[in-house]
Amino acid sequence: MNGKASLKRLQLSNFKLEALLSITLSINENLSTQALLQKYEKIIREDLGIGKVVLFNYNKSWQCLLASGIKDESYLTIQVETDLLPFRDITNLTVLRNPKLKGFDIVIPIFHKSIPMAYVLLGDIEEERDGISPVIKHLNFFQTLTNIIVVAIENKRLYTENIQQESLRKELDLARQMQSLLIPNPNELPHNEHIKVTSYYQPHYEVGGDYYDFFYLNTNEVGFCIADVSGKGISAALIMSNFQASLRALFTDEIPLEKLIWRLNSIVNRNTKGERYITAFIAKYNITTRSLKYVNAGHVPPLFYNGTLKFQYLKSGCAGIGMLPELNNVNTDEILVPEHARLVCYTDGLVEIENDQKEEFGTKYMEQAIVNEKSIELFIWKVIQQVNSYRGKNPFFDDISILCIEF
Repeated sequence: MNGKASLKRLQLSNFKLEALLSITLSINENLSTQALLQKYEKIIREDLGIGKVVLFNYNKSWQCLLASGIKDESYLTIQVETDLLPFRDITNLTVLRNPKLKGFDIVIPIFHKSIPMAYVLLGDIEEERDGISPVIKHLNFFQTLTNIIVVAIENKRLYTENIQQESLRKELDLARQMQSLLIPNPNELPHNEHIKVTSYYQPHYEVGGDYYDFFYLNTNEVGFCIADVSGKGISAALIMSNFQASLRALFTDEIPLEKLIWRLNSIVNRNTKGERYITAFIAKYNITTRSLKYVNAGHVPPLFYNGTLKFQYLKSGCAGIGMLPELNNVNTDEILVPEHARLVCYTDGLVEIENDQKEEFGTKYMEQAIVNEKSIELFIWKVIQQVNSYRGKNPFFDDISILCIEF
């Protein structure tokens, strides 16, 4: 008898080693999750004679990875959180009275550092098969085997997620580079005896929904704008890139600002189906006549400093572009610009940044700095430094753009 018992133990030990080796080789061969589960199912049902097996695994939520030998769908009523999480050890279910677990004999929990990763339910266990010792005595092997399978599946998932995240990172980097081509480089903006322009841009994410532009309409006129699309991220950046293309195509020295706004409103409505809108400040400036014509489409009003301690916020305009199917009333305004006047255009991400007391940054500091700073480059630098000091440890919640012009 001792010889037969020793032979059985040897057979079972060899079987366990071969099973674990087979699973390990399959993992090294990078077999699919489905293929790994099929090998797992074969070992448990065909090789060890287990009639029923159900495997639950946690991946953001509890999911059933495998249900084999089940004649109905009653196992779908099992709620891991209430029915299985209380089990911390391998447990015989036949003495319990949970109707949802009826038909199963054993529950095997799989933990990683006290955190539950999976649960295995076994049923219809054959006590003797092909000279192998009773399975019920070797449940730790099931636990080890399941642990290896679950960890391998989790590693495959994490690897796939890392690949996807890297792919997304590359796409975001490409989108950032593409967007940088749409927004003028501060070093390429005009800086001559007629007009001096500089800017600042800081997206909240890799890409943003802010946009500003400045270009010559003819030898005497320049056009410029600053805009902000509702929402953030890639979708906002795509909408804004389309807006940039439309503005560049439509904004000429001949088109009245009212008609330009109407055309842009129609395009944004068509592209976003009314789900997004864009606030924008758009202006024309004649270098010879020193006339500034503008329209404010729902944007935070730019700060105009006339050079003699007088401030004006440019508000005349209409609702945001894309807010309404049609913009019936578009008001424009025209002002005469004295020498050494300055205009500060910005997006709401600048003035709405909060300090620890939930107070917004506002425009008071800009009013002081635009008077005192000798250059607009130094003005922008001082404003950004003040914003960083003002917000303390509070994070930026939106894109920040500034377009500053000295006439």
